[in-house]
Amino acid sequence: MNGNPDFDIFNAKMNKKLNLADFKKGFKIIGIIVAAIILLSIILNQFFYQVDEREQVIVKQFDKVVKIVINEKTDEVVKAIEENPKFGDIAISDRKGLHVKIPFIQSVERFTSMILTYDTESREVITKDKKKLVLDNYAVWRIVNPALFYTSLGNERSANTKLDDIIYSKLNEEIGKVDSHVVISDKEYVTSMLERVEQSTNEQMAGYGVEVVNMRIKRTDFPVDNHGHIFNRMNTERQKSAMQYRSEGQEEAQKIRSEADREATIIEAQAYEEAEKIRGEGDAEALRIYAEAYNRDPEFYAFWRTLQAYKKALKDNTIMIIDPDSEFARFLFDAK
Repeated sequence: MNGNPDFDIFNAKMNKKLNLADFKKGFKIIGIIVAAIILLSIILNQFFYQVDEREQVIVKQFDKVVKIVINEKTDEVVKAIEENPKFGDIAISDRKGLHVKIPFIQSVERFTSMILTYDTESREVITKDKKKLVLDNYAVWRIVNPALFYTSLGNERSANTKLDDIIYSKLNEEIGKVDSHVVISDKEYVTSMLERVEQSTNEQMAGYGVEVVNMRIKRTDFPVDNHGHIFNRMNTERQKSAMQYRSEGQEEAQKIRSEADREATIIEAQAYEEAEKIRGEGDAEALRIYAEAYNRDPEFYAFWRTLQAYKKALKDNTIMIIDPDSEFARFLFDAK
């Protein structure tokens, strides 16, 4: 400060201009650095490309595939590439990481190497017994040959559409060979059926660079319109089963009663036979005793037998008209 107001004003304006110039210069340098970084990134992207572990790529040169980078370089992939006239001397690599390409001539297309799931829409199928079923299934698949996949399908949506057509057609064919109750309740048959469908699908999808890893049916049901009919049929079947069980129970009860009656009759007959036998033996023994008693003292035996006859014949206030000379009355009137 020199005490001159005009000089101070002039000095302040000059400092402001210098600060503005420095700011513009610094901003310009930053812009140049950013532009250089962007330009360098573009140049590097033209010379190099990075392949992640979760992806596969194809390298195109004028829309022709010249190289693929895949997860695993299998014999099947190599054979499919060599036998396809579209690919010629295409290079195959299974090394992930940084790769080099020709700038501005070659371009890179990327595809996932992870497992993909296609959840199909519920559809109706017809069984051998002409019943309609609603199937809800899904397929798990992956890209094994990106070159074939790119040239034949191009994207995942087209692949899902192709899989849906093939799987539905094969499922419809397999389910049409059996009755509805087999598809609903026989898990072993369903498992073997899905294995056949998976194998057939892979055979048809081999030319598209796609492999089906797994296939499952989430739900098997009858159409909603059939639920009332199914309920009535189940109710009728249950009533029929109940009547059959009742009939079988009544039949078994009748058999048990008949068997019991037969056994009771046999037991009664055997008891009666045994009783008659015992009674006969008793009578015989009584006769023997009577005979022995008669042989020992015939007169006393005759007297005792007559007394027994009196006991049975003569009750209280009994009136009997009998000849005094009869044998029966000889002990009543004989005074000797």
